[in-house]
Amino acid sequence: MTMQPASTEITSRTAAIVQELKDLEGPLLPILHGIQEEFGHVPHDALPVIADGLNLSRAEVHGVVTFYHDFRAKPAGRHVLKLCQAEACQSMGSDAVAAKIKQLLGIGFHETTRDGSVTLEPVYCLGLCACSPSAMLDGEVIGRLDDEKIEEIVAEVRS
Repeated sequence: MTMQPASTEITSRTAAIVQELKDLEGPLLPILHGIQEEFGHVPHDALPVIADGLNLSRAEVHGVVTFYHDFRAKPAGRHVLKLCQAEACQSMGSDAVAAKIKQLLGIGFHETTRDGSVTLEPVYCLGLCACSPSAMLDGEVIGRLDDEKIEEIVAEVRS
């Protein structure tokens, strides 16, 4: 299991990111992205630092973090598998794909395997509708998912 940084380290690293980006127009989203890139998630201890640095309430910052699905409150697995659940993919069998992957990995959406190897997330359109059903593994899109590709994906995330 990965060690998490101490609260003081989170505070100081977050303050540096806020300081670097606070003068941008609309700085909150770039700051949140920077923090997630730094820590792999947006730690709870970072929220008051962001709020103070931007003269926002903690509730405002928390609201933005929870509104956008790409921000995480806790670290993801070593791999992130996103399965498209939009209508085009559903019409081409994404529900069956999701059920099979959930069964093979032993997790549901928004969960991480016990060994920390993969986090499974739903997404609502990867822009790959002509090649549905589709997924994204660690930022790489995969189209026309079938049983063979599902087995390959599961083997890759478990290795």
